Amino acid sequence: MKKITILFLCLSLMIYAVIPASASSVPIEPASAEFNEPLPVNEQASAEIGENLQINAKSAILMEYNTGKVLYESNAEVRLAPASITKIMTLVLVMEAIESGRLSLDDKITASDHAASMGGSQIWLEPGEVMTVNDLLKATVIASANDATVALAEAVSGSEEVFVKLMNEKADALGMESTHFVNSYGLDAEEHLTTAYDVALMSKELLKHDLIREYSTIRIDSLRNGESELTNTNKLIRYYEGCFGLKTGTTSKAGSCLAAAAERQGLTLIAVVLGSPTSKDRFSGCQKLLDFGFANYSYINIEPETKGLHTLPVKKGTVPEIIPEITEEFSVLLKKGEEKKITSTLSLSEELTAPVKKGDTVGRVNFYLNGQEIGSLKVTAKNGSDRLTYGICLVRLLKSLFTL
Repeated sequence: MKKITILFLCLSLMIYAVIPASASSVPIEPASAEFNEPLPVNEQASAEIGENLQINAKSAILMEYNTGKVLYESNAEVRLAPASITKIMTLVLVMEAIESGRLSLDDKITASDHAASMGGSQIWLEPGEVMTVNDLLKATVIASANDATVALAEAVSGSEEVFVKLMNEKADALGMESTHFVNSYGLDAEEHLTTAYDVALMSKELLKHDLIREYSTIRIDSLRNGESELTNTNKLIRYYEGCFGLKTGTTSKAGSCLAAAAERQGLTLIAVVLGSPTSKDRFSGCQKLLDFGFANYSYINIEPETKGLHTLPVKKGTVPEIIPEITEEFSVLLKKGEEKKITSTLSLSEELTAPVKKGDTVGRVNFYLNGQEIGSLKVTAKNGSDRLTYGICLVRLLKSLFTL
């Protein structure tokens, strides 16, 4: 009986080993039913500014997308292993290649031996297997597939080694001073490090490319004519209102990591958690960060001071007066309730000399919060006035004589 059991186990292992990749479900990281579990109620959803959010992670940060303003941070400058969060930078370079026309979604990419040799999360690419850029992007963004990531890197620059060099150059250009990449996919490697702040910076850069949302918001998809399933590793896109990405990561060295992006009422936030002990902790951490941001901050449109607007005389002009106008809107990121503390001042040019063109700046409205300037708007000329010349004066004189 013991021999039969051993024989059965051996046969089972052999059968499992030869199952074709195209017939298997793509492993996600981590492979867990937790992605179908709703998010727990966040008791700190209404936490006020200055409170500790009690995030179970080595590092965390919350950044506002448009301004890059940091709204909350905890050890955000500590260098840590990023796991598959690394792929955010890979995707930045891939998106740039697509937008520049160097790469197309329909381009067919042949998997190299190197790409097919990747471990960790993967779609089990075979050497020589052909996939479109579109399918490789799905595998990279949705299922965090390392082999698909490397195939894209090689498609952009010919080799992963050259691609990683480009990643580091881009990191320098973005001001990611504490980041160094060793590979394009994120498996643990010596000196493959970044910070939560730097992750927020490269996430901000990736979000400039609208195409990424078409992939990061997909919950379930498939490859190889439906034979390989893809399940998004970011449960927030399913259970958190307004979430549209961005990337998960898990390794033994990095722990559980997440960069999440969400938008509500015109406010877009980027939350990053690195080094959580469990996957649930990373989702809970980003949920707390996003809840905190949406509860405490908003974009406010401030009406400029217009009481002092008046026509402005123009010296030596064909038109004696300029009508000033304010055509722009002033919108500012504020702590909720601070809009009541905003004051503004209007200043206009005391003297204008022709020529003055329509749209020229003739004044400015400055906005202040607690005495400090937070922004300004231009006051522009609604009409123009050419310079008065002897020729124009002569023409006017002759016209006035003939009309007498």
